[in-house]
Parts: sequence; C-alpha cells; structure tokens
Amino acid sequence: MRLRILSGLGVLAAAAILTGCDSEPETAKLPDTKAQAAAKLKAGKAAKVKAAAAVRANELGQIPVLMWHRIVPKPQTTDDRSPAQFRADLERLVREDYVPITAAELVAGKIDIPAGKHPVVLTFDDSSPSQLTLNEMGEVQKDTAVAILREVAAKHPGWKPKATFYVTRDMFGKTVREEQAQALLWLKDNGFEIGNHTRDHLNLRGRSKQEVEEQIGTIGKTISSLAYLNPTTIALPYGNQPTKKEWALKGKQYHHQGAFLAGYTPAPAPFSKSYDAAGIPRIKAMEKKGDCAQFCSEAWLDWLKKNPDMRYTSDGDVSTVAYPKYKAPYLRKSFTTWSLPY
Repeated sequence: MRLRILSGLGVLAAAAILTGCDSEPETAKLPDTKAQAAAKLKAGKAAKVKAAAAVRANELGQIPVLMWHRIVPKPQTTDDRSPAQFRADLERLVREDYVPITAAELVAGKIDIPAGKHPVVLTFDDSSPSQLTLNEMGEVQKDTAVAILREVAAKHPGWKPKATFYVTRDMFGKTVREEQAQALLWLKDNGFEIGNHTRDHLNLRGRSKQEVEEQIGTIGKTISSLAYLNPTTIALPYGNQPTKKEWALKGKQYHHQGAFLAGYTPAPAPFSKSYDAAGIPRIKAMEKKGDCAQFCSEAWLDWLKKNPDMRYTSDGDVSTVAYPKYKAPYLRKSFTTWSLPY
C-alpha cells in the first residue's frame, strides 16, 4: 500500500513540475486591460500608417479601366487590336506594376492587391469569338484574348489573368444554348467576370424605361440561366446612359452595382467623392493617334506615370483606405471608418 501511495505522490509531484514550473503563471493569462488593448490598437494602426507611407499609398487615386473589343490578326477598325498589340498592352501593364482586378471588385471596393501596386480593370465588349473560343476538348483557342491573358500571366507569377467580359446575345459567336453555357461557365470557373452589355447592343439614349429594362433584363436573365449568376456590372453600349441613368442600375429583373461608359478618362476610386456608380469611365486601348493622342490608353498610362500622385497605389490592406493627409477632403464619408491618412 505504501508503495502505491508513494508512486501516486510521485505522479502528482511530476504533474506539478510540468504544469507549474514550466507553464505561465495564471496572472499572465488574464485578458488585456482596456488601456493595454488601446495601446495595442494604436501600435497596430501606427504600423499600418508607416507601411502605407513607405509605398506612398494613395487609395483615393485614379484607376484605368481599359476597354477592348476584337483581338484579330488584321485589325479593321480602331476598336480592333492584333494579338501582338494586345500582348504589348498587357506587358506594359506588368512593367508598370498594374495588377488586374474585375469590374465587380472595383465597384465593391474590394481592391486586394499587393502594397505599392496599382489596380487596372481589363474589360471586353460584345462577346466576340476573338475573345474566347473553346475547341472540342474545351481548351482555349490560341491568340484569343483569354489565351493571351493566361500566357502573359504564366510568364509573370503573381499577375493574375482577371478580366470582365460584357456579353450580348451573340455570346462569343455561339447560337446553341449548350455551347453558350459552356463558354460562360468556363469564364466563371476560371475567375473571370461576366457582365451585362444589353441583349441587342442598342443605344439606350432616349429610349423608354420599358425598352431599357427589356434590353438589360432579358440578357441578364439569359446569363443567369446559363451560368447561374446575376451580372454585377453593366457596360452601356456606345457609352450612352439612358434618360435616367439609374435605369441602368436597377430594373425589374436586375440590380447592378456599377454601370461603365466608353471613355475617356481613368475612373475615380470607389472611395472618392467623385465616384459615380452609374457612370464609371473607361479608356479605349490604343496608341496616340487622332483623338487617341489624348484620350486612349497609351496617352493616359503615360500621364499616370508622369503624375504618380494622381494614380491609385495600394497599401496592401484591403480593410483600409490609405492616402496622404492632404487628400482627406476627397474621401467619401461612408468610408470614414476605413480611413488611414498618413
């Protein structure tokens, strides 16, 4: 009996050594006081401010939303780009530290890119076969927009092939419902956004509310039935808003968070007072020629490069809106709690 008691005491002593001597005292496990919690919060914010200042973050800056149509070997209009031109467009964005986001991410303020980088939205209108064509094995056809996007992304780790495709009933040249569904589901499954571009690509300016809702709602319903999603954004044909711009955002069959135009400037950040969800500008992808000497992608990218204080630069933290203190008057009040001035 004595041996059993002693052995039991030995176990208890060993347990006391393990749980007592080598563990933190109970007082160390007490929750922080309010003062300690406040100090930690203040230190954390100070660290974020320092990090934002180090990369000169400006999340009230302008964002280029670039617009393409057809990607074809022999461009026939100024809206067309050759595969070589399109590759060059993308390679420039990589060199200048632009990172693609979708149109939906822009309008939601979900701009989750690395610190010091700049967001860019890549948009494609009219759902042309030159943007996406799948072969019989479901593989992307070479030299289409999607193929080139993935090719460039593969060369540059961390550069994601994100883009927004605004579709009409032409649906990448497909008329068979199953083929249309295959194309849309491929885009959805591979991280691309599918947006509304109206059923027939009609100019909505001057049309009745009923006509506007029919053009937007019917293609939205088609997209929903084929891809099991409701478009978050719309690109207005020819960049023209309806009589009441709100009609493009809300209708009986749809509810968009953003409506995109056709030109001619970079878009305000969604956190900026100048942001208008019903009229977000885009920039045509083209060199400095004619009107494009001032209003297309090459000209605007040159301007943003020369005026970095006007360009959106991320602090790398999607939960904050970082900017130099002198830009505070431009912040929308609804984002005050996200504010991180430095």
